[in-house]
Amino acid sequence: MNLPGRLILIAGPCVIESQKLCLDVAAALKRLCDRLGVFYVFKASYDKANRTSSKSFRGPGLEEGLAVLAKVRAQIGVPVLTDVHTEAQAGSAARVADLLQIPAFLCRQTDLINAAVRTGRIVNLKKGQFLSPAEMGQVIAKAQNAGGKKLLVTERGTTFGYRNLVADMRSIPIMRRFGFPVIFDATHSVQLPGEGGDRSGGQREFAPVLARCALAAGASGIFVETHPRPERALSDGPNMIPLAEMSALLAGLLKVHSAVQ
Repeated sequence: MNLPGRLILIAGPCVIESQKLCLDVAAALKRLCDRLGVFYVFKASYDKANRTSSKSFRGPGLEEGLAVLAKVRAQIGVPVLTDVHTEAQAGSAARVADLLQIPAFLCRQTDLINAAVRTGRIVNLKKGQFLSPAEMGQVIAKAQNAGGKKLLVTERGTTFGYRNLVADMRSIPIMRRFGFPVIFDATHSVQLPGEGGDRSGGQREFAPVLARCALAAGASGIFVETHPRPERALSDGPNMIPLAEMSALLAGLLKVHSAVQ
């Protein structure tokens, strides 16, 4: 799989809640992206291993989750992305996923990066909340030393005091200097970690604003988590975009992307 020069959208529910949800969201977004000329990648996690509370829903697990992703890939006809947390998971997920994602909290785990790269899949390296954009150069160097040539780098905000993140748009051109496409995660950049005590909060109303800013700064694509009813989502609901609002969001993003191009 080769990424195109047009706007990239990586989007889907945060976690695999059900096969029907994933198929419905993927189908709706594929129709939308086909109409607008956007390159679409479906995203969902089979295991959210870094939930705030041990009581929170994590997902269906590796085998059941990969079966759902395989169904989405085959039935809807879109590439799929999922995150991996261990070296063993990388090999298993690569049998189904077109892109493997290194979670932000794990972006300095050398063995995990190496395992993901060696699958031959495109690897999306998410910038840790604890790193400056310049420090991602060392993460990318690890991936390249393992033979990585098909990489994405994703900005998702930086820890700013307690329970807040800041999205510094300087990170987009800084990380572009490393020679790989930069994606902006509009969903997690508006997350308020631990705001709800045993869960994170969020300010989804700012996600479209930051996404437009990121494209203006030179991002190649946008990462968004979406759900038909975010208030009922089992993970990251407060910072997810309602599925019904994705059409208007993408139309606005395309205008910015076209102007920059």
